[in-house]
Amino acid sequence: MNLSSRKRNIVLSILFFLPVAFILVMLLSKDNYNPLDVVKEGVLELPANKDNIQLKDHITILSFLGKKPMENSTTAFNLKELVYDKSKGFKTFQVAVLLPHSAKPEAEALLKEIRSYEDLRFWHLVYMDESDIERIYNSLKPEVKLDDNLATSMVFIIDRDLNQRGRLDDRTEKEIESNKPIYSLYSYDCVEVAELKNKMAAEDMRVLFKEYRDKRKGNFDDSSQRRSKDLK
Repeated sequence: MNLSSRKRNIVLSILFFLPVAFILVMLLSKDNYNPLDVVKEGVLELPANKDNIQLKDHITILSFLGKKPMENSTTAFNLKELVYDKSKGFKTFQVAVLLPHSAKPEAEALLKEIRSYEDLRFWHLVYMDESDIERIYNSLKPEVKLDDNLATSMVFIIDRDLNQRGRLDDRTEKEIESNKPIYSLYSYDCVEVAELKNKMAAEDMRVLFKEYRDKRKGNFDDSSQRRSKDLK
């Protein structure tokens, strides 16, 4: 009987301490929280437009679908399904798709295909001169050039203060342990589903949203600049 009682007490103790241990782990992990890196400051603001869409004071995913947006429908569909649908509930979030004026009929047709009775209030088509598109793109830190149609499958995260966000160090834990050279992730390829889903949506956007929630609560210590200097 004594042995049975001891076993029962051990089981009860384990059941009691497991939730406590879980809470402690969560609290400790909070201390190790790193914000999403600032990879480029001073992204240019959008020019005046009909719908008054601006980057300042918004968390924006910036996309460039070019003169022939239908040819880049995969970029738009993947962005909508894998990122927009999971992020649209966050305050001040938006997607801004930059297009030349000549692309308007094709862009509107693509938007109808994407919509499928869903809420696209935070998905904005912003038309501007081709020179303005190039000017804004050149203010970013891109990993590829715009093609001849002013399009790219890469999208960019811009924070409320016109900073481009991404990863200064995109190595896995195993690569870090193996001392692999540092490589970065400044933008996200909408054709690469795993990158869009697992890195941008599941991790980086979530981390950025958490940063702004913590800032509202006064619990945020901005260490991104320190980390940036450490990696240079």
